[in-house]
Amino acid sequence: MHCSTVRALLLCPALRTVMEVIYLVFCRKNKAGYPEYVTLIALAATRIAAIDAGTLGYRVKPRAHPDRPTRPIGWRRIKLGNRTITTEGIAREIFQDLFHYFMTVGWPQVFLGFAAFFLGFDVLFGCLYHLVPGCIANLNPPGFLGAFFFSVETFATVGYGDMHPQTLYGHVVAMVEIFIGLLSLALMTGIVFSRFSRPRARFMFTRNGVVRPIDGQLTLVFRAANQRQNVVLEASAQLRMLRNEVTPEGFRIRRVIDLPLLRSQHPMFVLGWTVMHVINDASPLQSASADSLEEQSASFILSLSGTDENTGQVLMARAEYDSKDLRWNSSFRDILEEKADGALHLDYGKFHDVTPYEVLPVARGNSES
Repeated sequence: MHCSTVRALLLCPALRTVMEVIYLVFCRKNKAGYPEYVTLIALAATRIAAIDAGTLGYRVKPRAHPDRPTRPIGWRRIKLGNRTITTEGIAREIFQDLFHYFMTVGWPQVFLGFAAFFLGFDVLFGCLYHLVPGCIANLNPPGFLGAFFFSVETFATVGYGDMHPQTLYGHVVAMVEIFIGLLSLALMTGIVFSRFSRPRARFMFTRNGVVRPIDGQLTLVFRAANQRQNVVLEASAQLRMLRNEVTPEGFRIRRVIDLPLLRSQHPMFVLGWTVMHVINDASPLQSASADSLEEQSASFILSLSGTDENTGQVLMARAEYDSKDLRWNSSFRDILEEKADGALHLDYGKFHDVTPYEVLPVARGNSES
């Protein structure tokens, strides 16, 4: 909402009238009768209609920058790897997909949403209690504030015992509030538990991929590690390339191409995994180069999945690489070191290090290939 619109609403006579109604209901000690409420609400409706008709002499100030384009409906910015894509035309229906919303936003938004829901319903039922004076016994403090605190106690099913409903109306409203309170508590507990119990893979991927000869063939190499260093059973890896292509008919398409791996299964993924795609005559990268991949806006997606031996949950993780992230004629720095006593030592501080390719007389490999 534009700032001039907000300023106009704050100065709106109809809004001032509604605020007068709230003042009469909740703040004045000498309560006005219900006919006065009806009269003031009718006056607010009349002023709104007069504003719409333009007979009240009230105008909303024009926008300060009318030439500035407004954001379209459903406008969103999506980050896919190194690419940023904006979409529009699909409105985000949060209230029709609340579970997905609460599972994807951060913890501050979750707790703020719960707090807003809690306070909103407490205020709503506090108003209902306050509309019928005397429905709550031992109301303390008197007035709306006491009704609000009684609503908080009822909604949370605390029940201290001092304040309690004493009329049929009070019992009915309290019954409805308790039902909503129990239901909302169950839903909130389920959302919090779902967020805590959601399986999260702690897989680490190198920041770059390298292209280097291995066994006499040019090979695209990525490296992954298990940060928890627990056993992930039957791990699997998939490597895919996305690039722009034009068919002979002139049809532009962003094609998803599977890149076969030298080994796509790992029985026990514990320490590390060197993922390799051999660039041979059957490879889609046979004639590729750094310049051609950049011209085609090529990107690579490496995904890993497996079953956690301790929890039995399926873990999934992925890494995305742009064509500029590939280092040609380079090699990953060896992280495996054998001590004098024969013990093996892995230094993950060198995990992302890339060095120019050199032909070594003896190659040990990188952890687990």
